[in-house]
Amino acid sequence: MIRALLCLVWLSVFVSAAAAQDLQHILQTHADEVAKPSRGSVGDVVEDLATSGSPRAALFLEQWAEKNVWRDDASGRFFFASEDGETLALTDIDSGAETTAPADGFTQIKPNGGVRRVISTVLVQFQLSDPDAERRKAALESIARRGNATQLEPLIASLDTETDPDIRARKEQLITFLTARFGDDPEKRVAAIKSLSSDTSVEVRAALSQILASSTGVAPTRPEGNIARIIDPTNTPDAAYAELVEAGLAPPAVTASELRAELEANIVEGRVGGVPVAQLDTKAARQKAYSALAEAGIVPPLVTEDDKLEALSSHVFYEVYDEGNPAITDAARETLDAVETRVGWAQSVDLTLDGLSLASIYFLAAIGLAITFGQMGVINMAHGEFIMMGAYTGYVVQLIVPDYTLSLVMALPLAFAITFGAGVAMERLVIRHLYHRPLETLLATFGISIALQQIAKNIFGTQARPLTSPDWLGGALVISDVIQISYIRIAIFVLAMIFLCLLLYILKRTRLGLEVRAVTQNPGMAASMGINPDRINMMTFGLGSGIAGVAGVGIGLYAQVTSEMGANYIVQSFMTVVVGGVGSVFGTLAGAGLIGFLQKGIEWLNPSNTLAAQTYMILFIILFIQFRPKGIVAPKGRAAGD
Repeated sequence: MIRALLCLVWLSVFVSAAAAQDLQHILQTHADEVAKPSRGSVGDVVEDLATSGSPRAALFLEQWAEKNVWRDDASGRFFFASEDGETLALTDIDSGAETTAPADGFTQIKPNGGVRRVISTVLVQFQLSDPDAERRKAALESIARRGNATQLEPLIASLDTETDPDIRARKEQLITFLTARFGDDPEKRVAAIKSLSSDTSVEVRAALSQILASSTGVAPTRPEGNIARIIDPTNTPDAAYAELVEAGLAPPAVTASELRAELEANIVEGRVGGVPVAQLDTKAARQKAYSALAEAGIVPPLVTEDDKLEALSSHVFYEVYDEGNPAITDAARETLDAVETRVGWAQSVDLTLDGLSLASIYFLAAIGLAITFGQMGVINMAHGEFIMMGAYTGYVVQLIVPDYTLSLVMALPLAFAITFGAGVAMERLVIRHLYHRPLETLLATFGISIALQQIAKNIFGTQARPLTSPDWLGGALVISDVIQISYIRIAIFVLAMIFLCLLLYILKRTRLGLEVRAVTQNPGMAASMGINPDRINMMTFGLGSGIAGVAGVGIGLYAQVTSEMGANYIVQSFMTVVVGGVGSVFGTLAGAGLIGFLQKGIEWLNPSNTLAAQTYMILFIILFIQFRPKGIVAPKGRAAGD
């Protein structure tokens, strides 16, 4: 009945009535059905509304479903109304004229859930060709959430008049889904199912899974029907036997407590079933006594483990498809397998992008340390705080310059300048007095890191500060439902590559880079050639610190800006430099790639525990260093000698 009604509703959208009728007149004709609707009576009302030709019929259905229709107790007329204290704001159903009246003279119409579902289903058909594109989109999303067979024909009919290309594409997609699930022609259903093989969306997988929906059962022999698979009951014997009992195909098993209770209830003159009570201290004796009672018809029969296994072996446990046509389920299974294969490849690509993104973050955080630790051999535990200083620089610039794009462009060189100056000051005041004394250097820089954290807390407080990315960095690059990556991560990757190229250019193509490499490989020989090692060490440490500051701006767009944010990256930075090879820029890149991909891979295997992933990663790196202590790219010069 509802199917025929929906077709009638749909035809009414395209076929003009001879004369549009007033809705109030129709409602008065079905006054009792409107006031107290039921699933059986609502169809007549909706049918007359659909054929009325009134442009406000859809509006009435919406308001009726939302319980915004009230009836005047005196005149019996219906109005749209909203409560305002003891007063109702009334709207005439046909003209839209507004007025007010006391609420005590009206009764609210409250259709139940079943009636509202019928109304909503019919309402969608009106909305499919609504002039408002947003209402058409809402109707399509309603079909996507609760699709049924009655929506297929109206959806197909609405396609000819659709002018919006995006909405039209969505309609075509939903037509394919509904045809695959509810089509009348098996060949068309199979064709629609096979057309979904290249789509990896969640909706496609859900639609195919619904076609492959099945239920389990048990029978003495293999049943007729579209059998999905035969289940081996010996894998879960207790659950399988319980299913037999529930189906009435086997007697219920007697539990140990029930057996004991029956024995206690049937003690006669110190015996149970002919067995003295004193001998009931073993399981075999208790089962013998219970079997004697069962033979006498006093208690239910005893089901032994052998009885259970025999019952299981004499019955067929199966899983049967809800869809009765094997050709359709075979096509759905084949298509779903193809889709799952594509999803697997897509997940691999997505995991690769995640690993690449994390590797770029670690490289960006470690590249400055690769200079100060790799080139100079200085263990700088305050490296993370230079990252923190850069992030806070970006935050302060955004407070002054509200344009996020401009503030980001200004923050990058400013963060470099500030952290470069801080690094030079640290090298001149502390580090230069501690060269070749690694333990003292570690302790001194660790103390400086604590001091810098406390200074940041005193200035900015303990709460996280926002470093907001520009609008053009918002959102994500969506390739498919499975593959997507945020634009911020893409920007960090690009920034990391820029720093890689810039650092290689400085080290390979500039006088400063030549002098740095000379001092790194043989400081004595470099000094004899007129190079000032102290000046080069100062500039090198400042350069590494400045790069850390710029990295802080990039990382701040992705992570929370707090006084402790540097501590989250100092361990990974040292691991990146050590695993890659101390003193090598390409080694740092390789180390970042290894750690980033390794961590993402472990997180994929154990997604519920990221702390465990980091622990496993550290254990792997410890083992890696045991077999290759100089890292992926072996260092040269002073670092190799150390």
